[in-house]
Amino acid sequence: MRRAAVLGSGSWGTAFAMTMAESGVEVTMWGRRAEIVDQVNAGENKAYLPGVPLPARMRATTDAAEALERADIVVLAVPSQTLRGNLVEWADLIPSDAAVVSLMKGVELGTTKRMSEVIAEVGRVETPRIVVVSGPNLAREIAVKQPAASVVACQDEATAEVVANSCATPWFRPYTNDDVIGIELGGAVKNVVALAVGMAAGMGMGDNSKASLITRGLAETARLGGALGADPATFMGLAGVGDLIATCMSPLSRNRTFGEMLGRGMTVAEVTAATSQTAEGVKSCESIHELSLDHGVDMPIVGAVVGVVRGEVTPRQMVKELMTRTLKSESA
Repeated sequence: MRRAAVLGSGSWGTAFAMTMAESGVEVTMWGRRAEIVDQVNAGENKAYLPGVPLPARMRATTDAAEALERADIVVLAVPSQTLRGNLVEWADLIPSDAAVVSLMKGVELGTTKRMSEVIAEVGRVETPRIVVVSGPNLAREIAVKQPAASVVACQDEATAEVVANSCATPWFRPYTNDDVIGIELGGAVKNVVALAVGMAAGMGMGDNSKASLITRGLAETARLGGALGADPATFMGLAGVGDLIATCMSPLSRNRTFGEMLGRGMTVAEVTAATSQTAEGVKSCESIHELSLDHGVDMPIVGAVVGVVRGEVTPRQMVKELMTRTLKSESA
């Protein structure tokens, strides 16, 4: 029986741990908060997935060393901007032959590194062992066993297959891929686009407006991916357009919900105080914007969201700026 350590006890980390356990993997979760660990050990993560019973093969601990002991697969499910600090503590505990899986969807502030790059640098993990999982994967839907598909990306095909086999269930279908760059960028940028779509919804705008933002947001993602060496086909797949649609359109999406509250007139500080979970796009928009400037890639939606998050423009001013830009070819 394979053993997995899932470091992080939020909604997506818990849902993915459940999927692995249902696939036959023995799973130990790590959580910083003792009350959540106690909840998991009692059979339910009431803080993040209330009402959802957890499989028998799952347990939890506040001791990272205990969770990581003899793990074949290490799953990192913490907020992206905390990864570096956590890995400083965990690097020496990660088994040298374990596959290391990133569930995180962000770009690091200050360095503009993707999560796999942070794992390689700080965790001292070789590239063939680093895996990225991404797709239209809203945690609660997967936790209640609604059918979904995802992408398991790794430069080493054998490692990708091990992880895919360890999370495959009748309701969760993983596909393998070797385009780690594209998979990560798709997951990170869609959070920023979802903020913009949420703002449009919060201002009472309809489906034409939202569809326009989604489509042009996908174009921005593909432009950045092309500049960084990603496969263009990736953005037409599950971790590209699939994840983008789910995150932008679902009320379960934290980034979409955060954007809606901004669109209704709340400030970033007010929304942050009112919500208990991390909306990755709020912080990653700055690093993605910086990445686009570094590579000379035009990303007006990302730039507009940055302006709102900084408090430089209102959501309505953001829309006006986007709609009055110089006309150009759609393919430009």
